[in-house]
Amino acid sequence: MKSITIFSALLVVGLANAQGNVITSGQTTHSAVDMSEKIFDPTRDTAKDIAAAIKLATKENKHILLDVGGNWCIWCHRLDAMFKSNTEVATMLKQYVVVQVNFSKENDNSIVLKKYPKITTGFPHLFVLDKIGKLIQDQDSGLLETGDRHDQLKVMAFLKKWK
Repeated sequence: MKSITIFSALLVVGLANAQGNVITSGQTTHSAVDMSEKIFDPTRDTAKDIAAAIKLATKENKHILLDVGGNWCIWCHRLDAMFKSNTEVATMLKQYVVVQVNFSKENDNSIVLKKYPKITTGFPHLFVLDKIGKLIQDQDSGLLETGDRHDQLKVMAFLKKWK
């Protein structure tokens, strides 16, 4: 399982922060996302990662968040940047066991993903599982967006609802 690193950044109007997000009027837009960062690993054994997540979630009484996407996906990078740089979101994610599931031409994880509803709306896509691995929410991340960014209020409402 890949752990989430928490970054904090001082946001100043008119300047760019460390993630390359341009700040205007107190809102973050994602005009410069580092697409070279490898946030999804096509070599991971996702079935083993989910099995390990179930063990940990059972022990810690948490739900599991499957974050399905690929390094080719700008929206996946944008959501990952929010997960890492937004302190409130990063703190809420600690209530979950997070598993990043690669979806790419190198590894589409079709065997693992066939256990869940078919993803028809695009990426990233989120699945929330209970602590024993049963699906409790299938989430189109596009519904968590406003304009060219993921909306913090929508992401937080989603995370709070299913924790």
